[in-house]
Amino acid sequence: MKNKTRLLSGPYLFWAISFIIIPLAMIFSYGLTDRSGAYTLANIASIASAEHSKALWLSLKLSLIATVICLLLGYPLAYILAHMKSRMGMIIFIFILPMWMNFLLRTLAWQTLLEKTGVINTMLTFIGLPTISVINTSKAIVLGMVYNFLPFMVLPLYNSLTKIDDNVINAAYDLGANGFQTFIKIILPLTVPGIISGITMVFVPALTTFVISKLLGGSKILLIGNVIEEQFTQASNWHLGSGLSIVLMAFILVNMLLSAIFDRDGEANVL
Repeated sequence: MKNKTRLLSGPYLFWAISFIIIPLAMIFSYGLTDRSGAYTLANIASIASAEHSKALWLSLKLSLIATVICLLLGYPLAYILAHMKSRMGMIIFIFILPMWMNFLLRTLAWQTLLEKTGVINTMLTFIGLPTISVINTSKAIVLGMVYNFLPFMVLPLYNSLTKIDDNVINAAYDLGANGFQTFIKIILPLTVPGIISGITMVFVPALTTFVISKLLGGSKILLIGNVIEEQFTQASNWHLGSGLSIVLMAFILVNMLLSAIFDRDGEANVL
């Protein structure tokens, strides 16, 4: 039995070593050395420079805003989906259907909608209303984040809400609680694992994204993801790019640690 278990774990170990351990080892190797191969912390310390710190804090700010918006939009939506009995499968299918489209194409679609001569401004001009200037701004980036990552907030919330026994809700009403009290004291505490999981699943990709900010923010707005991407692809400075990646990884690990603390039993796991 032990031999069979080891044999079955072989593909997973190969995958983990090839695509997790080795890439991480390379990131730390490049990030903690300079071009000559000497050990240095300069690459990590460069996050304190004016350009890099500005990009980092802007990334954190926009990621937090997008996460909060996703939570405010996703919780009511997940609550409605969890309490709809008829045609439930069709509604969820329609909701996740855009996720089947390529991430880049979805973002490009918003670029087409928001640009100065795009679909939205064309329609506003046609009906005699003033046009809007959203493209290449922080608002466009947040909009792109919310659109792309909202399903990652809704799914764990929906999973947590469907696990709540109806008898618990009915018992609260029988004991004299109104709708608001039931939500605050019963429903909300029971869905905290889903909230934490949703926040993690939205905040992490929003913090590390560079495609959304590149397409919807243009060259005017640089997030930390764009800075790292440019170091690897344009400046060919893998050492600085890896050092900044280590700093970004630290923020992600803190976020995941908080998620693990609040969701000790993994109750919000969607899969």
